[in-house]
Amino acid sequence: MKIHEYQAKEILRQFNIPTPIGKLAFSVKEAVEHSQTLLPPVVVKAQIHAGGRGKGGGVKFSKTLKEAEKNAENILGKNLITYQTKKEGQLVKKLLIEKAVNIKHEFYAGMVLDRSSSKITFMVSSEGGVEIEKIAENSPEKIIKEQIDPLLGILPYQARNLAFSLNLKGDVFKNAVRFFLKLYHLYIQTDASLVEINPLVVMQEDEVIALDAKINFDDNSLFRQKNIHALQDLDEEEPTEIEAAKYNMSYIKLDGNIGCMVNGAGLAMATMDIIKLAGEKPANFLDIGGKASADTIEKGFNIILSDKNVKAVLINVFGGIVRCDRVANGVIQAIKNIDVNIPIVVRLQGTNADIAKDILNSSEMNIMGATELNEAAQKVVNTLKK
Repeated sequence: MKIHEYQAKEILRQFNIPTPIGKLAFSVKEAVEHSQTLLPPVVVKAQIHAGGRGKGGGVKFSKTLKEAEKNAENILGKNLITYQTKKEGQLVKKLLIEKAVNIKHEFYAGMVLDRSSSKITFMVSSEGGVEIEKIAENSPEKIIKEQIDPLLGILPYQARNLAFSLNLKGDVFKNAVRFFLKLYHLYIQTDASLVEINPLVVMQEDEVIALDAKINFDDNSLFRQKNIHALQDLDEEEPTEIEAAKYNMSYIKLDGNIGCMVNGAGLAMATMDIIKLAGEKPANFLDIGGKASADTIEKGFNIILSDKNVKAVLINVFGGIVRCDRVANGVIQAIKNIDVNIPIVVRLQGTNADIAKDILNSSEMNIMGATELNEAAQKVVNTLKK
């Protein structure tokens, strides 16, 4: 789950991690009032779930009250386009008005789970304020990492190593060490999956603060993180993904034209790969789970077909917990109820697969069957060439 920058900073402050003073504005009038209260210069920052806001024109330094008003007018209510948004951009519905600070140096700090080592990677870099992906690609030696055993937690010497790697000294060094220790505590206590402070800045007064903040959370932990779950902004989420979650399905919209309905994330990834190898692009990732019913199949169809780019559907199910005959009945029910009029290719293997094939064959519906995955992918791709 993603949250906004202003929400991330509220969480940082709960862990006594310093951030600039800021106020949230939902109108230009509020933006001006907050700017007046904070006393310019201020920074007007668009609040959307996407990186690259600065390059997209969504972060503006404002020396005067008049500039703050103009910048708020130019950002609020407009679609902000960044490298992480859709082509049409993301509508800006709120602004963070923040007191500008005196910056001496900019750095990067971040944490993410390294699944290969089952440890938490704490990263810092002297190249703050730019996209960390570009640093990793062009200058990987500038990213310093500490692998933290979650059973031991971050050890003081590791926090000191991170501060030393940034060539920090004196009070700045001590403040950075304290910052890193608190940031790790936040990561663990909130069940975060990603924490990025970019830039992490050293002020003229040698204070170390989070000038920007991005925090993502493990969806599987939200049942015990109710305060964090309450921060979810549904306006920033894909509506179909929200709808799928109501039925315990995982859906991610993509930019292809072949809808995919699969059970199991690994099989779903393999299905999408083989569609690309066959010459087309998947329109979505849809995992219906291991306990799919006829109703679930119908809901899955509704979600897939809500994407107008979908020209054909490939259903690929391995019957384990969910029986193939149940899936077959669900497919037939969905076609009858929602009048599906695009080509459908179905591959069912596993429990009751033979029964399922008989059900589909006797339905007299325009459903193409397949036994092998390669065959299924080629069939669904060929339907688009007719």
